[in-house]
Amino acid sequence: MNPTDMTAVELVTAFSSGELSPVEAARAVFDEIAARDGEINAYCLVEEERALAQARRSEERWRTGYSKGLLDGVPISIKDVFLTAGWPTLRGSQAVDEHQPWHVDSPVTARLREDGMVFVGKTTTPEIAWKAVTDSALYGITRNPADTTKTAGGSSGGSAAAVAAGFGPCSVGTDGGGSIRIPAAFCGVVGFKPTHGRIPLFPASPFGPLAHAGPITRTVEDAALLTDILSLPDHRDPTALAPPIMTFRGALQREVLGMGIAYSKTLGYVTVDPEVGDIVDAAVRKLDEAGLPVTEADPGFGDPLEAFEIMWAAGAAAMLASFPEGTRNKVDPGLGAVWERGEHLRAVDYLDARAVAASLGIAMGHFHQTHNMLLTPTVPITAFEAGHDVPPGSSASGWPQWTPFSYPFNLTQQPAISIPAGTTAAGLPVGLQIVGPRHSDDLLLAVARFAEYALS
Repeated sequence: MNPTDMTAVELVTAFSSGELSPVEAARAVFDEIAARDGEINAYCLVEEERALAQARRSEERWRTGYSKGLLDGVPISIKDVFLTAGWPTLRGSQAVDEHQPWHVDSPVTARLREDGMVFVGKTTTPEIAWKAVTDSALYGITRNPADTTKTAGGSSGGSAAAVAAGFGPCSVGTDGGGSIRIPAAFCGVVGFKPTHGRIPLFPASPFGPLAHAGPITRTVEDAALLTDILSLPDHRDPTALAPPIMTFRGALQREVLGMGIAYSKTLGYVTVDPEVGDIVDAAVRKLDEAGLPVTEADPGFGDPLEAFEIMWAAGAAAMLASFPEGTRNKVDPGLGAVWERGEHLRAVDYLDARAVAASLGIAMGHFHQTHNMLLTPTVPITAFEAGHDVPPGSSASGWPQWTPFSYPFNLTQQPAISIPAGTTAAGLPVGLQIVGPRHSDDLLLAVARFAEYALS
């Protein structure tokens, strides 16, 4: 098997047996990047020499029988919002000075480095990860490996495109309103947003209580393993949760047959593309037939778009206010409009939005007293033409208007995962979202693993 087609678990198995070395795996990834990333634009930084040095050290550890971590030697990409010692973190912005010291690892990169993973490079993001497609004046347009005329989604679009294209089996992204799940759905891979605080962040995200980090992978098992690595504590995040008392990979073996599952095709207010709806309907029927009894039920809340947009604008304005003078003339015009709105918000506006988020969380907590998990489409549409913030010809004026299934569960801080549900007649991937109660990351991953097998 070509190393670029292997999952992280398969690579570790091959390293352990001696059938494959980390150096061979890394070289295969770089060959694939050289052949195809000129068209896709998943990476904004690739450093082959440094990665091969990491791979050689891993190869020696495997040769002597002392691997460093769970995914020692596995190639991984890192979204260019995570501080990474030795590499600039420009966040897709022309306003960030590349020529400054870059000596600090964020908690995410520190944990990956400690585990012995091989850093392939940094993946593209829109400016400060502000929108649900991936393009910027700094990095250009990131395209979907399934159809390079289409967007990869965002804001972790570079990471999802890299995994889907075979440029490494796993990546790590951020999700403040769907930024892991949306590109995962568009690109046909797995994207997991754990409970808020499960994965420590530093520096603190300006999007505050909306901000999550998580894995993008080809399988749920790989996502669980990465979550085990990334959930280790870091004192720099005072909002981080306590270390887990179990392994998420081990939790995949939990019995889930007979568990009560709700399916809401529209959340009560979303218009879904008919082909997307049919594909998700068919996936849900398969799960019901496989032993997860599904009941159609809406959670019972209205669209919290206004509250989300207030919190999002406030966060964007807070971050951009710290940028150098003259930044306003350099930023993405759409981001500039969000910045403008954020600067004119009052503290009471933000607190009112937080109150909406709290009410939504209480409503979902009540819903989960009856339904262990909630199924929805991940995105109500398929990937559209690259280079646009909203689908051409649509009535949407901003990205949250076409991503109504994802941002509510950032407001509630719940864990949510997107797994592939199928493809359209045109070959575009469609995602199934699974949402669980707060702190049910282990159970959610177990259900997702069951669903993954049932749909394969």
